[in-house]
Amino acid sequence: MAGDNFPGERIESLVDELEGIIDEAKPPFGKSAQFKVIETEVFYNILDEIRMSYPEEWQKSRRILKERDELMASATAQADSIIADAQQQALTIAGEQEIVRLAQQQADDIRERAQQYERETRYAAEDYAEQVFTHLEENLKSLTSTVARCRQQLNEGASNQNGSW
Repeated sequence: MAGDNFPGERIESLVDELEGIIDEAKPPFGKSAQFKVIETEVFYNILDEIRMSYPEEWQKSRRILKERDELMASATAQADSIIADAQQQALTIAGEQEIVRLAQQQADDIRERAQQYERETRYAAEDYAEQVFTHLEENLKSLTSTVARCRQQLNEGASNQNGSW
């Protein structure tokens, strides 16, 4: 059966053969070309071959359909796998970007808190220094005042004794 590569090809060639038999047949004497005389045995043999070819052709058709379905299922599974991998990679990248964003946000928060702490500490240190200097200045004024009074008393006492000696 050379050339039986496609489903239905054998049946088609047998039908063509039947058509050839009918075309070549001669009309009976005295009848129109509408009626023809054929060898029934040859005709029935070809019909039997057609009947026997049906299961074979159907099997070929089913095999081709099955192969097509398997190929489609494989392609679909492969496409689904590629899509799933791409989605996983996208999630991983998005997750990594989110981690980087959160780390940056935390670093910014820590930096801001450190700067705030530095400002508060500096202001507190300046306030403390101002209080210490103010207290020192008051003590120095009091001490200067005491020293001046003591000096005045010393001078007054020395003046009083100079005159009495």
